[in-house]
Amino acid sequence: MKYLLEVCLVSLTLAVDPITCAAAQSQAPTTAAMQKGISVQLPLASSAIPMPEADQEDALIVSVTDDGDVYVGIDPTSPIDLAEKIKGDLSSRTEKKLYIKADARTAYSNVVKVLDAVRTAGFEAPNLLTHQRDSSELGTLVPPKGIEVLVRPSSLPGPGTIVVQVLNSGQQGPKLKINKEQIPWPTLQSTLRQLFQNQRERVVQVSAEGKLRFADVVRVIDACSSAGAKVVLVTPGP
Repeated sequence: MKYLLEVCLVSLTLAVDPITCAAAQSQAPTTAAMQKGISVQLPLASSAIPMPEADQEDALIVSVTDDGDVYVGIDPTSPIDLAEKIKGDLSSRTEKKLYIKADARTAYSNVVKVLDAVRTAGFEAPNLLTHQRDSSELGTLVPPKGIEVLVRPSSLPGPGTIVVQVLNSGQQGPKLKINKEQIPWPTLQSTLRQLFQNQRERVVQVSAEGKLRFADVVRVIDACSSAGAKVVLVTPGP
């Protein structure tokens, strides 16, 4: 136990996100602090893929804290100024990748403001960083993981696009609707797979209410991704 504690303390001191304690992973989501980043509690996902580039020193990471504060790298900013900062940063990059590191507990409305700014900046395919429990040995390096999504303005869905709505129903938890019909949470993946049987392209448009926790929205994104779908998040911008 003393050795385990020392390893955890060293990881926190270095503040490098991929170094995690396996015992801590089995209890709760990682409080991630990537290189030159802001510490947040990432939402859990099972379909995330490794994104080691997110831990590079020059990675473009936009963080959203639990209370809605926004940072580019370690620099605080506002959603209003975010689009211009992203434009300036991306203009000098050959590899145009952007990562959003949002706290699982923050209101989804805080993330939507960032998504809208990202889209306004001309970037339509950000990566949502997530936490995924790995069966790794103590002290091993675990690369950042995430799910790529598309960000588009709110509009009528295209032909064949499946629409998933995530609705806030108060104390009973979020409600789910697929193409305006309410479904139970456990049937989300199976329902999507059934709808995909006669479709060449698997696209799901996700619309969620701002009062929901970001973790609830990621749960839907994760299920859609696990079913083989490309996820489109709609934002209120024109």
